[in-house]
Amino acid sequence: MRSTRSSKFGTVHIDSTVHIDNHRTDHADTTVRSDRTLRTGKTSRTARRSAFATSGRRTTRVSAVLLATALALAVTGCGGDDDNDGGSTKPSARGDGGSTVTLPKLDGESLEVAAVWTGGEQKNFKKVLAEFEKRTGAKVTFVPAQDPIINFLGSKVAGGQPPDVALLPQPGAIKQAVDKGWAKPLGAEATKELAENYSQGWQDIGKVGGKQYGAYYKAANKSLIWYNAKVFENAGASEPKSWKDLLSTAQTVYDSGVTPFSVGGADGWTLTDWFENVYLSQAGPEKYDQLAQHKIKWTDPSVKQALTTLAEIWGKKDYVAGGAKGALGTAFPESVTQTFTGGDQPKAGMVYEGDFAQVNIAETKAKIGTDAKVFPFPAVGDTAPVVSGGDAAVILDDSKAAQALVTFLASPDAATIQAELGGYLSPNKNVPDSAYPNEVQRTIAKSLVAAGDDFRFDMSDQAPQAFGGTPGKGEWKELQDFLSNPKDVARAQQKLEAAAAKAYGGKG
Repeated sequence: MRSTRSSKFGTVHIDSTVHIDNHRTDHADTTVRSDRTLRTGKTSRTARRSAFATSGRRTTRVSAVLLATALALAVTGCGGDDDNDGGSTKPSARGDGGSTVTLPKLDGESLEVAAVWTGGEQKNFKKVLAEFEKRTGAKVTFVPAQDPIINFLGSKVAGGQPPDVALLPQPGAIKQAVDKGWAKPLGAEATKELAENYSQGWQDIGKVGGKQYGAYYKAANKSLIWYNAKVFENAGASEPKSWKDLLSTAQTVYDSGVTPFSVGGADGWTLTDWFENVYLSQAGPEKYDQLAQHKIKWTDPSVKQALTTLAEIWGKKDYVAGGAKGALGTAFPESVTQTFTGGDQPKAGMVYEGDFAQVNIAETKAKIGTDAKVFPFPAVGDTAPVVSGGDAAVILDDSKAAQALVTFLASPDAATIQAELGGYLSPNKNVPDSAYPNEVQRTIAKSLVAAGDDFRFDMSDQAPQAFGGTPGKGEWKELQDFLSNPKDVARAQQKLEAAAAKAYGGKG
């Protein structure tokens, strides 16, 4: 994706609260998250017990300020094309002698890498794997995985054919793979790359029992709302700072003849992301952490308040493209593309989701920064939310080649290749800003790295898979039911709590 002119992030709350979650970062993600109902679009959310509960669960006003400031400054110019904005020198990621990591010769070796990524995200990742093949002589095959990926891997392990490496979209999935005896610790070279390129917090969430099992290759900022600039211009709408402003903006867009929101409700993970942003901003980080660990119940008044707030949008059928039925039949990728196609009459004016939505926007004729613009998820409470996620490379079949691949993925070289292709963020602090193809991506990447050790993961990615990461079950299913009937908040809370209690084993 190439950036074009400038985009202006309206008002940004400098006092935002930063939480990194990860979409899952996956992971998200993009087409990445899109297909995760199948694993649809973004994200498999698998089991996790918060192995990570203490490390990395701090609220950071400093990083929030950096994020808000970065977004506020982001735009004077998503300047044209892949400009090098005068920032740091880009390390070579092309094997031309300027590489930052030493890899062994692996002629004759073959590897399989599994991930839930689809579409453009999968295509871009394959280019990274191609560079690894070029440098080492190994042959790498990408294996498309279904959601939940832990179930997919379980069938492969049972059949005696696990992939060598898998990209897992949440801390709980890593822990589950370790508990089942599938995952193998990372070796000295991969661990060295992590120590050199990642903050301690990002290293720690890839650990189980003090051992390093995961290398976080991809991250996501899941607190963004993308909008059709022409729709806003025609309606005379402006970028909102608060939830109240968002509702006002939605009404303005509606009055202009365009449905305000596109919602990818066929993919339950998109609905959990909506909830997490509202809940984090409204209830605050302490409650967020308690609910993530099921230390408070889903029948708590704070959950009622968040669901009631969500119903202010979900409960107005004219505010959601196709109404609830239409939204529940819309997968994540389509929720994005239908916002940026159709000329002056797209199916919706706005779509909520993370930075990875750029991959899907690129499938349309819209240009980031001019036709497709973005603003931070507005503050619902005192502070604006920032929820994030990520995907970690984990070794399932240990070998010299598998260790070398994870070492490569933990290096700036691999991340730089995918950063240049757009629709991707890396938690690797040594990826140069200039690698990202537009100013929007650069500022989001800078703020991610600036957060350092102070972040939180997506709440559903911290839950057991049965509750937070399975299509048609748990939180995904209950929020889909709530989208269908947002008037019955009490019933939604009861069903969410029943599913959570079962998944958490009755604890909490």
